[in-house]
Amino acid sequence: MLRFLTAGESHGPQLTTIVEGVPAGLPLDAGRDIDPQLRRRQGGHGRGKRQEIERDTARLTGGVRGGRTLGSPIAIVVENRDWENWKGPMQIEAEGFTAKRVTRVRPGHADLAGSIKYGFDDARNVLERASARETAARVAAGAIARALLNAIGVSVRSYVQRIGEVRAPGDAGCGVDWDAVERSPVRTVDEETSQAMVAAIDAARERGDTLGG
Repeated sequence: MLRFLTAGESHGPQLTTIVEGVPAGLPLDAGRDIDPQLRRRQGGHGRGKRQEIERDTARLTGGVRGGRTLGSPIAIVVENRDWENWKGPMQIEAEGFTAKRVTRVRPGHADLAGSIKYGFDDARNVLERASARETAARVAAGAIARALLNAIGVSVRSYVQRIGEVRAPGDAGCGVDWDAVERSPVRTVDEETSQAMVAAIDAARERGDTLGG
């Protein structure tokens, strides 16, 4: 059984992923197996400004030797470039630490629940983990699982079937052009559906709303 743990904050120095349960002898290379998936994560229509700052690359720091897994836990580091702008508020050491508290919680987010659960008077302690940035660490873990599946002849494919009220054709699962999916800014099956989904996202933004996700 595979298990993974992630650590690190959105604006901290780095994200760390530990994956255990990977058998020994699996060929694994960060540039070949992990970085392409991190780049895919950063694409898509409507992405935030953070994607203009980060240029995610993974660094394997444990569990791999000579390009093959050792059977021990695998450690992956993804550095946060935005850390340079947050060294004060996200300082790890106690000495000299001063930071403005976040006391206005965001509706529909983990801020309030996490602050109550852990007794925080600063919601930043919650929102730094309950952040879309943390998904980069999960993508790194998933990329290792993908490499393991590829080694036994299993490929992984996906496409977006619905955004808001816009749906892909009902029979789209048959004969999908996967190159077209990769080119689509919303990872859907054809140009018409892609344009409709992009328009729906833009309309929601104009209303100050979202369509989920």
